[in-house]
Amino acid sequence: MIAVMPRKSSRSAKALAIRDAQISAAEPAAERRLSFGGKWAYAPAPETAPVKIAPRYELFIGGKFVAPKSGEYFDSLNPATEKKLAKIASASAADVDAAVAAARRAFKHWSRLPDRERGKYLFRIARIIQEKARELAVLETMDGGKPIKESRDFDLPQVAAHFFYHAGWADKLDYAFPGRKAAPVGVCGQIIPWNFPLLMAAWKLAPALACGNTCVLKPAETTSISAMHLAQILQEAELPDGVVNIVTGAGETGRALVEHPDVDKLAFTGSTEVGKWIAKSVGQAPRLPSVEQAPRLLSAGTDEGARATAHRRGACATHAFTKLTLELGGKAAHLVFDDAPIDQAVEGVIAGIFFNQGHVCCAGSRLLVQESIFPKVLHKLRDRIATLRVGDPLDKNTDIGAINSKPQLEKIRALVDAGVSEGGELIQPRCRLPERGYWFPPSLITGVTASHRVAQEEVFGPVLSVMTFRTPDEAIERANNTPFGLSAGVWTDKGSKIFKIVSKLRAGVVWANTYNKFDPASPFGGYKESGFGREGGVHGLLPYVRLF
Repeated sequence: MIAVMPRKSSRSAKALAIRDAQISAAEPAAERRLSFGGKWAYAPAPETAPVKIAPRYELFIGGKFVAPKSGEYFDSLNPATEKKLAKIASASAADVDAAVAAARRAFKHWSRLPDRERGKYLFRIARIIQEKARELAVLETMDGGKPIKESRDFDLPQVAAHFFYHAGWADKLDYAFPGRKAAPVGVCGQIIPWNFPLLMAAWKLAPALACGNTCVLKPAETTSISAMHLAQILQEAELPDGVVNIVTGAGETGRALVEHPDVDKLAFTGSTEVGKWIAKSVGQAPRLPSVEQAPRLLSAGTDEGARATAHRRGACATHAFTKLTLELGGKAAHLVFDDAPIDQAVEGVIAGIFFNQGHVCCAGSRLLVQESIFPKVLHKLRDRIATLRVGDPLDKNTDIGAINSKPQLEKIRALVDAGVSEGGELIQPRCRLPERGYWFPPSLITGVTASHRVAQEEVFGPVLSVMTFRTPDEAIERANNTPFGLSAGVWTDKGSKIFKIVSKLRAGVVWANTYNKFDPASPFGGYKESGFGREGGVHGLLPYVRLF
């Protein structure tokens, strides 16, 4: 809601307008800025939905909440206030082993359940998520720091949509792969990041369950609360015990899951460094089985004798069964050509980098603008970031919330400092940041070259590197000059140019005249150091089946 200001007399308003016009006329055009004098301030609009957060959350194994064998817990903090929200159980290797064993036992029944019955469970989960969407959105915001309007309007609708979509596939897998027979992989180990906790859980769990697999999910240590509330939803939906198990903890918990000899499929979303380690760990094993071997291995997956033999051979032998998908970091290029609709492009650029505080793997963090329109685009970007509201994530007017953690904030600061020391110019709006919590203002860095760290490394924060190009060929070369290949954006009014540029960009997802548009039916994934495999659509089903 816009705060109501006292009305001034028409004479006063006219005098102020004349004065402002005189001041503007005296300034060079490039230096003129929008100034509302604080009259467009928004009144607070806090989210008031009641949310019950337990003082302590246990592990979810075999359909029940159980204490960790080590008895250890860690604190989960609200990044906007630095206050403790709850204690989270820290799973040890023994807990992970118990979770995998529960998933293995449940696989016998779940994989043989009629396809339509599996779909019913997913439909039920999706409907309960819709019913509890407001509560879950508040939990996501409190635990992760993202603005409530993003949790409410993007995250939760997408979470429900993914379960609905994959519920529909459960009894149609024979049509997904014509001429082939699809069978479930087995036990899936799934590790998700902290930027979209519930959404990433849905991306991983929904296709795996639809295909008849059982899962062990490991959420990020800084955002585990919503995952445990998802476990409560699974109980409410009466999902059979052990079909989904959730183990919380830090890196050692994830390591135990990756190295477990009884996991048939690994899916990881997170940093490139960790992804490389996982790929190396799995890659040390023999080659994946051929299509001809699949029936024998499928039967071995439900045969205790064969599985016990795999255990005795150790992790490397069992990794011969393991499938792997990785969705890693990105450094997306956002290309704006001189024939683009500039106002719309600026809005797309803003949404592309400042959505979720830039905590997005496909964030358009490198802006490439054609030289002829660079001054105009930069001017509009300066004005636009000055209107972004930074503050309480639970306020419905907030555009940029809190950075997820102190280590992430320190990383953002370090890369921005490096960008400035290497010759870049930092542009930030004047905004008052809260005294407590982890905050960083929306930032532009101009004068950046391809060799700068800020243009090569993933910042994962509200920081946009701005560069220029002269020709389409130069734009393509600069856009592809990165070890990543997850996403990109193109802005132009010519369809033929879009098709030409897109065909030459080495990115898994390219948006044209829009950005950050997602749908469960559309596959998502990258090239190069952004990982391999796809999530969403028919392509996203493939990693969770064995074809023969």
